[in-house]
Amino acid sequence: MIRKAGADDVTAVARLFRTVRRACLPYLPELHTPDEDLAFFCDRVFAECEVWLAQADALDGFIAFRSGWVEHLYVNPERHRQGLGKALLARAMQTHAPLRLWVFKRNTGAIRFYCAHGFREIRGTDGSCNEEREPDVLMEWTRS
Repeated sequence: MIRKAGADDVTAVARLFRTVRRACLPYLPELHTPDEDLAFFCDRVFAECEVWLAQADALDGFIAFRSGWVEHLYVNPERHRQGLGKALLARAMQTHAPLRLWVFKRNTGAIRFYCAHGFREIRGTDGSCNEEREPDVLMEWTRS
C-alpha cells in the first residue's frame, strides 16, 4: 500500500532512514543522533516535502520529494527488489517533471535503479559539498 504520510508518521520515517543507511550505506559516517534525525525529518523534510509511504504491516519504505527534487528514497533492505522503490518513485514522477536527485557514487545499486527508471547522470562531485564528504552524482529525469 502506498499512502501519503501524516505528521504521526515522522518517528517511523526517521527510524527507517537510520536503519536503511546503516544496513545499505555502512561507509557513511554516522553524523547525527536519532533525536537529531527526528528533528530534521520533523522540521525540514515533513515541512518542505511531500512524503509518501510504502507499508504492509510495518513501514517498508518512503519517498520525500518537492518540486523538481527527490530528497529521500529509502526502502527496508528486507523488501528490496519487490517493487516498493519503483512504486514510490512513480508517485513523485506523476507529480513532478523534471526531477533531480543526489546519490552517493558508491551506492551503485541505487544508481542502477535510477538509470533503469530513466534518470541520467549529469555531474559528479568529490563530496566536498555534502556533510558526509562522500563523492556523489547528480541525476536527472525528464518526462519523454
